[in-house]
Amino acid sequence: MISLKRNSKLELVEAPGKRIRASSIYTPGQSDDFKLSRGKFSNFITCPRCFYLDRVKGLAEPGMPGWTLNETTDHLLKKEFDECRQQQKPHRLFTRYGLDHIVPFDHPSMDDWRNSLHKGLMARYKDSNIILSGGVDDIWFNTQTETLIVVDYKSQANRNAVETKSYLASPYHEGYKVQMDFYNYLLDLMEFPIGDISYFLVVNANRAASGFHGVMEFEETIVPYQHDISWIDERVQNMIDCMNSDKLPESNTSCENCAYARQRNLIEN
Repeated sequence: MISLKRNSKLELVEAPGKRIRASSIYTPGQSDDFKLSRGKFSNFITCPRCFYLDRVKGLAEPGMPGWTLNETTDHLLKKEFDECRQQQKPHRLFTRYGLDHIVPFDHPSMDDWRNSLHKGLMARYKDSNIILSGGVDDIWFNTQTETLIVVDYKSQANRNAVETKSYLASPYHEGYKVQMDFYNYLLDLMEFPIGDISYFLVVNANRAASGFHGVMEFEETIVPYQHDISWIDERVQNMIDCMNSDKLPESNTSCENCAYARQRNLIEN
């Protein structure tokens, strides 16, 4: 998709190709605090070169439009779970999955933790100047073990029903597991007790319906995931070492962004 740069008035403007805000660019060896989101960590895992060009060199990647339908399902799910949070009662889906001992976690910072753009879960990495952050969809509370459960909402429209045992086996869902591991890692850094299991709440639109008729039907499935935070610490340190280097890191040989950049450079030069 070809993206065009627009200003706040939606007028077409010249695309600079570089980040304008200095706070978005890391200088190797800097001592000032620098914030890195879960998304940027995922970018580093995916392709270190693209990550470095973004965060250190300030190269601005093309923008993407928002997924408004996905955002709407997230918004409505949060409304529904907030009702249960206020009353501290299990959600209607929990009985089906034997989760009646779980309630939405009630905490004064919950709205901040769900604000992925400006706040989110936030913790300093050891004694460094790096602040790690990530906005969660929800957090539930296990009343038996008194531990927190990270929850992520996923919206899709797949012809096949969601199978709890195979959903996360797809290579396209590897990033989901990285995302969940990172959120649990943040909660651990924040010294909250975390359980062994996280959940994906997947809502799958019914493509086999007879028609639209002003209503889109969704099947709801809770998918358990045994998260693993043991590998995150080392990769965060790798990410920091990468940013503090003056050397451009190798790219992922499967990175299509890097491949496009190489081929375009050959054609234009």
